[in-house]
Amino acid sequence: MKTNSEKKAKRAADFVIQGSILAMAGILVRIIGMLYRMPLNDIIGKQGNGYYTSAYNVYNILLILSSYSMPVAISKMISSRLARGEYENCRRILKAGLIYATIAGGIAGCALWFGADLFADLMKTPFSSYALKTLAPTIWIMAYLGVLRGYFQGTGTMVPTALSQIMEQVVNAIVSVVAAGILFNVGLGMNGAEGAQNYSYALGAAGGTIGTGAGAVTAFIFFMILTAAKGREALGEGKGQAKGAEYMRTGESRESYGRLMYVLTITVLPIIVSSAVYNCSNVVDNFLFGQGMDRLGYTGEEIAVFWGALGQYQLLFNIPVAVSNALSSSLIPSLSRAVSKKDSKETKKRIRAAVRFSMLISIPAAVGIAVLASPVCDLLFAGEDNSLLIRLTMSGALAVVFFSLSTVTNAVLQGLNRLDVPVRHAFISLAVHIVLVEVFLLVFRMGIFSVVYANILFAFMMCLLNGRTIARCADYRQEYKKTMVLPTVCALIMGAAAWGVYRGIIFVFPALLHHGRIGMAFVVLPSVAAAIAVYGVLLIRLKAVDEEELKEMPMGTRLVGLCKKAKLL
Repeated sequence: MKTNSEKKAKRAADFVIQGSILAMAGILVRIIGMLYRMPLNDIIGKQGNGYYTSAYNVYNILLILSSYSMPVAISKMISSRLARGEYENCRRILKAGLIYATIAGGIAGCALWFGADLFADLMKTPFSSYALKTLAPTIWIMAYLGVLRGYFQGTGTMVPTALSQIMEQVVNAIVSVVAAGILFNVGLGMNGAEGAQNYSYALGAAGGTIGTGAGAVTAFIFFMILTAAKGREALGEGKGQAKGAEYMRTGESRESYGRLMYVLTITVLPIIVSSAVYNCSNVVDNFLFGQGMDRLGYTGEEIAVFWGALGQYQLLFNIPVAVSNALSSSLIPSLSRAVSKKDSKETKKRIRAAVRFSMLISIPAAVGIAVLASPVCDLLFAGEDNSLLIRLTMSGALAVVFFSLSTVTNAVLQGLNRLDVPVRHAFISLAVHIVLVEVFLLVFRMGIFSVVYANILFAFMMCLLNGRTIARCADYRQEYKKTMVLPTVCALIMGAAAWGVYRGIIFVFPALLHHGRIGMAFVVLPSVAAAIAVYGVLLIRLKAVDEEELKEMPMGTRLVGLCKKAKLL
């Protein structure tokens, strides 16, 4: 039988492993997202994609206000009480969270349903209202889902969240494409009846958002079954405790629901404000861009096309950033445990590992996106004029690094119980961001590039401000050589290798450029495979990653064995 300390050690398993599990799931989810967006984009085009993206920007903000912060807040509360052995209070937190989700999710869902037309008009994309209304019920479901995900994350396991995300995205992909195709054809009939051209794109975009709701329902059902079967067992020692017990073996005092709702609210609010300000730049950009381009004489359809191209760029950009989001979800409960125990050494170790792991992924991703922008965009969105999208992707590749780092440092500050700090930093960065968008758009007439450049500077400011505060609060100093310099050197060489393979294939088989997605796949996949191989070998040969760090990664022991066989270690 395992001792108390062994059980606690198991719960406090290194967060890099758990973060890696969630990161791999996040990458898989983003890949599925890219794959289904190809047929979806073929159906609804850039104009429909513009309506789809506009609707999602509003949906994301209301999601943040209602439930996006719930996994973070619930996991933070659960993990801190688990560290003190308060198992009954953990179960009561789950119930309090579900009550909170009922209220917050219901309000946000109603706001989106009844305010859809207003939001669409403000963004100068009135036909996005159909997609907005189909997303309204999803917000309510996501509120409950956020609570259940946070509950299991707080116990130290990211596996349920990872599995649910994959299930959610698979269902989302299937339903989105099918529903978009059906509703697009319905819209064509409405176009003929009304003498218009936009209903097909609008209803096609709404079909795409229906898939989001279907995926959320699937994940919610999965968690309801899991919670009923394993909810108490997930807490470990507390599973055998009687439900009505007033005190646990540890001398735990049962917290009232009123107290827990108060703690949950004051925990959620700073995270909500920080996340809302940090993520609302898309909605602000959508509004400023729509209003600015309208003043410059562009039509609603033209604005939707530009915004659709930005949405396609963000689809590529979000894949590596998903790794940082996963690390953030894993870091907060893990870091909260270290902080609650006043373990300064462990706190610094976790911060350092999170930042390093994030940079090891985001730096080569930025280089790869910039170098292979043309073939990747032509692979994903075949049959379109991708010249604007390719330029956006190359210009905005650096955003991957800054958004990844700012996401992780936000999570660090939340884990250090400095919940108010990201809020202040986000407000400062957003204020500068708004000014830059207006100047770039109206003074320099940079069009959609105004949004891309302003976003890069927004994330860069967040990194600087967050880094300064972490250094002061945790007495933390970032190591730069292995975290920044060596990965950058490896990534640049990797980029050159990927470019060489890409150009070499085109030189030998130029006909591949004229065979649509299949031809581009034969160009892109070998280039990406070469990039991964070169980057991995260089990381080890230049000692940017050592044997101990490799072992901490998923399948790390096997990786070390393979490297030794290849005489890399």
